[in-house]
Amino acid sequence: MNFHEYQAKQLFADYGIAVPAGRVARSPEEAVDAAKAIPGDLWVVKAQIHAGGRGKAGGVKLAKTLDEVREYAKAMLGTKMETYQSAGVALPIDSVLISEGTDIDKELYLSVLVDRGTQSITFIASSEGGVDIEQVAAETPEKIQTLNVNYVQGLQPYQTREMGFALGLDAKQTGQLGKIMLGLFKLFNEKDLALVELNPLAVLTNGNLAVLDGKVNSDDNASFRHADLVAMRDIRQEDETEVAASQHDLNYVTMDGNIGCMVNGAGLAMATMDVIKLNGGEPANFLDVGGGATKERVTEAFKLILSSDKVKAIFVNIFGGIVRNDVIAEGIIAAVKDVGVKVPVIVRLEGTKVEEGKKLLKESGLAIIAADDINDGARKAVEAVKQAA
Repeated sequence: MNFHEYQAKQLFADYGIAVPAGRVARSPEEAVDAAKAIPGDLWVVKAQIHAGGRGKAGGVKLAKTLDEVREYAKAMLGTKMETYQSAGVALPIDSVLISEGTDIDKELYLSVLVDRGTQSITFIASSEGGVDIEQVAAETPEKIQTLNVNYVQGLQPYQTREMGFALGLDAKQTGQLGKIMLGLFKLFNEKDLALVELNPLAVLTNGNLAVLDGKVNSDDNASFRHADLVAMRDIRQEDETEVAASQHDLNYVTMDGNIGCMVNGAGLAMATMDVIKLNGGEPANFLDVGGGATKERVTEAFKLILSSDKVKAIFVNIFGGIVRNDVIAEGIIAAVKDVGVKVPVIVRLEGTKVEEGKKLLKESGLAIIAADDINDGARKAVEAVKQAA
């Protein structure tokens, strides 16, 4: 699950990490009231969407008067914004963050994530932060510092000092960095996060460090432990079909192709998409109905797939280990009848109760195309799309 910047900064503040004063606003009037409550006469108006690159898209404005605060907030609220990080999707701006203006001397980068290669929580930092951090990583990788934290020992103060010196900070700033890193490490573990990114982590002209922007992603598998984080979810920033899928405990990701996929098991789903690509097709989605698939869930899965008018064929690829193929077959038959499927449906069944499942499909009287294996199914799905075209 992703979070807005104002939510991320609240989490940082809860763990003793310095952030500039700021308030969220959902109307131009609220934006002005927020600015009045923040000391100083310089404010930053920032569009709140689940994507980076807002500054380049016009979503970050520096206001020197209350009239400018109102003007910028009014221009952003109620509109949609697409950035180079939003994958071609324009996201709605329902709120803006009014933040204290600061004088920046230098921008740093700091992030925390799970590194599966080293099986550790890892800090990544750079003395060259800001909007072009990806370019820094690609062109000058020597400016990227990495710290793998031992799971048993945890993050040690001497490691934060080493990181501070590597970033070129002085003694005072290195001490502040240590407090930030220890706070992030505690936040990351206690809230079961997947990623924390501070960009920029700024060195201000007064010599202090401050988090000017932050990105936080949590692990959905741990949501049952964190009702406070779940309450922060903004479904308007998410794909509508993916939100609907989550309500039925279906793992769904929208893609750009025209062959709908319904598979049980994430590994098999990924292999299915690969085989479709190898046969010259394009998958329209990733959809894992799971090992406990029922007739009702299969029906909902078909509805999700067909919610896109791009889908020209559906490939159902089931390997029944825990799930029974006769149950899957009943779900397919019910879905085709109830949903009114108008596109070709190719089905490959294997595993538990496979013969019973195939018999049900054969005797259904529906125009369901049987496949012998995954490759046969992918080929038939690709051919069905070509014929439809």
